[in-house]
Amino acid sequence: MDMKLSGKRVLVTGSASGIGRATAETFLAEGAEVILHGLTEAEVAAVCERLSPLGPVSGQHADLGTAEGADALIAFASGRGPVDILVNNVGIFSVKDFAALTDEDWFHYFNVNVMTAVRMSRALLPEMLARGTGAVVNLASEAGVKPLPQMIHYSVTKTAMIGLTRGMAELTKGTAVTVNAVLPGPTWTEGVAAYFEGLAAAKEQPVDGIIDNYFRNDEPTSLIQRFVKAEEVARMIAFVASSPASNGAAYRIEGGIIRSIL
Repeated sequence: MDMKLSGKRVLVTGSASGIGRATAETFLAEGAEVILHGLTEAEVAAVCERLSPLGPVSGQHADLGTAEGADALIAFASGRGPVDILVNNVGIFSVKDFAALTDEDWFHYFNVNVMTAVRMSRALLPEMLARGTGAVVNLASEAGVKPLPQMIHYSVTKTAMIGLTRGMAELTKGTAVTVNAVLPGPTWTEGVAAYFEGLAAAKEQPVDGIIDNYFRNDEPTSLIQRFVKAEEVARMIAFVASSPASNGAAYRIEGGIIRSIL
């Protein structure tokens, strides 16, 4: 399937690993130019080296949790030319008891999971609107629709991302600019692997056993009863970005965990 992404310039935040890197690989396979981003210079250099055989890539390290970091990435990307597609992928997660969450925890999660997308979109969406074309894809989560009691802080930020998406989409009326959200379910990434390794160590149990029982015990409503693959999410992101008639929507790719027809 040709998604007509050849020659498009795509900026993927948080693309040094996980879903972000898989997304970069997918866009490159479709013939796009990709601007990579990571937190450190070393990880950006490593992912650029890894993906450069697949197509035109460049990268910039920046802390998007700060206005200065966002400005640096925006300046780098703009120096390459107009950004056709922005994928706001940066995000963090953790399991923590609600009563133990401090104000600082809440502010930190909103800063990383929501404000990074706000900062990047605030700069690049007006440029897309001025050109009359472009696409923004925000990474939310099934937790934004089905809040997780052990991750309330994370869930609330992902609900905010869905609201941000629809609000931004309302600004695009009458143009060929689109803004959509993609809602992955539990996805196997390096971060998730590290979480389960830590959980297994804390419980003094084999990690394979904890993973095997996860969906039966923690996500029984999952219809696929497995982790979503990063490349599966990446294909959804690319498809959404290439769909001119889809705007203001939230696309679920969570294996049927959410029991809803919408």
